[in-house]
Amino acid sequence: MTLQDVIDDIHALYDDLRVYERKYGILSETFYELYINGTEPDNDDWVLDWSDWAGAYKLLIRRQEQYRNTVHSLQKEQSSPLTNLISRASRHEPIQIAS
Repeated sequence: MTLQDVIDDIHALYDDLRVYERKYGILSETFYELYINGTEPDNDDWVLDWSDWAGAYKLLIRRQEQYRNTVHSLQKEQSSPLTNLISRASRHEPIQIAS
């Protein structure tokens, strides 16, 4: 998986999460906190949505962590870290991430 793959996943997950946020009227961060603390839906029709929503948010958190860890590692390796990273990314060089 490359850094661009992670970025693409993050954008797609934001799009997915926006659908649920609009449908249920709360941000995913708030929903996920309630969900992991055991809040269950009042409506049985919401169970599948809530499961999918929680899964998408959990994956977003993982992808954001992968992004941050990769950028942090690259910054440590480079003498001019941010400009070098942007230069490589803008040329669409595949930047591998650690699993």
